[in-house]
Amino acid sequence: MGLMRLVDRHDPFVKIDTPPPQKLLPFMVWGLRGTYPILAAGTLASGLGGTLDIIAAFLLGLVIDTALAHGPDGLLASHFWLFFGITVFVLFLRPVIFAANAVVQNLLLGPGASAQVQARLHRWTLGQSVSFFDNDFAGRIAQKEMQTSAALTETAVEVINTIVFALVSVISAAVILMAVDWRVAIILLVWIVLYLRFIAYFMPRIRVQAKGRAGARAGVTGQIVDTITNMRTVKLFAHSAHEDRAAIDAIQTYRQAAIRYGVISVSFRTLLMVLAGFLPVLLVGMSIYFWTQGSATAGQIAAIGAMSLRLSQMTGWVSFTLMGIYSKIGEIEDGMRTLNVPHDLVDAPDAAQMPEVTGHIHFDNVTFSYGRDTGGVFDLSLDIAPGEKVGIVGASGAGKSTLVSTLLRLYDTEKGRVLIDGHDVAGVTQESLRRQIGMVTQETAMFNRSARDNILYGQPDASEDDVIAAAKRAEAHDFIPDLTDFQGRKGYDAYLGERGVKLSGGQRQRIALARAFLKDAPILVLDEATSALDSEVEAAIQSALGRVMEGKTVLAIAHRLSTIAQMDRIIVLESGRIAEEGSHDQLLQAGGLYAKFWARQSGGFIGVKDAAE
Repeated sequence: MGLMRLVDRHDPFVKIDTPPPQKLLPFMVWGLRGTYPILAAGTLASGLGGTLDIIAAFLLGLVIDTALAHGPDGLLASHFWLFFGITVFVLFLRPVIFAANAVVQNLLLGPGASAQVQARLHRWTLGQSVSFFDNDFAGRIAQKEMQTSAALTETAVEVINTIVFALVSVISAAVILMAVDWRVAIILLVWIVLYLRFIAYFMPRIRVQAKGRAGARAGVTGQIVDTITNMRTVKLFAHSAHEDRAAIDAIQTYRQAAIRYGVISVSFRTLLMVLAGFLPVLLVGMSIYFWTQGSATAGQIAAIGAMSLRLSQMTGWVSFTLMGIYSKIGEIEDGMRTLNVPHDLVDAPDAAQMPEVTGHIHFDNVTFSYGRDTGGVFDLSLDIAPGEKVGIVGASGAGKSTLVSTLLRLYDTEKGRVLIDGHDVAGVTQESLRRQIGMVTQETAMFNRSARDNILYGQPDASEDDVIAAAKRAEAHDFIPDLTDFQGRKGYDAYLGERGVKLSGGQRQRIALARAFLKDAPILVLDEATSALDSEVEAAIQSALGRVMEGKTVLAIAHRLSTIAQMDRIIVLESGRIAEEGSHDQLLQAGGLYAKFWARQSGGFIGVKDAAE
């Protein structure tokens, strides 16, 4: 209980407002900020531990010299307090110090710092724009979050646990050797200089290879996760061999990187063992020489021998740890390249919270073209009254999704403004803006969580009654009670599988509508909400769609014109500009683009061009 109270004194999830720095050392400080008391306690405990090991060797020599000088008769009685003090040191003081060190490392620093770094990295990643996630593998991003936080924490732990321990041990040994004979201490210092030069040569090379290995490992993860995520498509297109080749290529790249790392690692370890062997040979040999000259005692030879063997063993331990630290630093730097990208879509410094709105939307000469000459919208102005239901029609590439993206501020406009109830969406926080907008899309977003959790995503603090009421209005309550997952969970507790793969398209859409009911935002965007459904399923959920639109400002994008024929107004986009607008009947009578779409559609779909939106 006492240990748990000590652990709980550090809160690893405190938010910080500063972005992660772009350079290694400041980045590590950013991740570990808030753990300084724990780091200080760990450094103190580790330093004391390093001192105790050298003191133990010194006490061994003292015992031998005392025994040789006094002889066996009455030794214990005449030197009771010496042996009692050594016993207390070995059985009490040393274990207590090492236990304190273990508590700091394993209960405070390790779990606390790792959770803190991971939370901070994840919060930063959550703040990235949609394009950041579009440009990378989901699995690779997740791997980098885990890998970077673990590497940073392990680096801090090993620096304290090994480097501080070894440094204090060497300093303590040098002091004791100086008391024996300054020439022995000089030998130790010369050897340390050679050892540091050895480390300085190998570690940067290990760091480079570790960075390459970490990047290749993340590439394997990203490739495999991408394949598994799209396994249904792989099976349907009979491309197992293609995906196998892609995975083998990624694994081979990782294998080659691992071999390069292994070559430098083997060279380092082999030469290190040779260098480490010189230390006890030199120190013990020199102390024996001094003994033959009458300037050293048997106890000092034993103490120097114990210290030199301990330092020699520690040399390997420290060097392997340093190799691990440099490998971790390579992983941190590789993770920084992926995760430590400045946010390209941020709230304004004086961004306000958007209040509850009525749903009046105004696009004021908006231009956004993704930096290209085609695609997007150009000088588009559109006013949508509160509660008005507007359909957006146009061939692929006409600008429909771009228009909605600027409303949601997934992108900042290049020119013009988007206003909601007179509030410029660029001047309010992104979170408060998107709380005012509900959305149902063609690619219905489902989490591999329970049906309840997926519906609650619309309003996490809603009650169970509210969840069921929303499901009933969306006609999802008809099938949810019958759901069962592979672990036997039933009904609203049943998990839906990754991206909701265990549900039909109509079922996923009903849960998405239940989520929209629960959110109850004043603005509703329907982005191809029924285009993935067949006409029979679409007709079955039209009543639910009608209910979710009640009393809301609606923007409905659809290729299937039957979905939007009953809208108050229909906007026809062509090449990013408004080509026509009016009601369904007015546009048919006008005989323009909309009338051609209506005449050409087969099964209720607009003819789709090849251009990507």
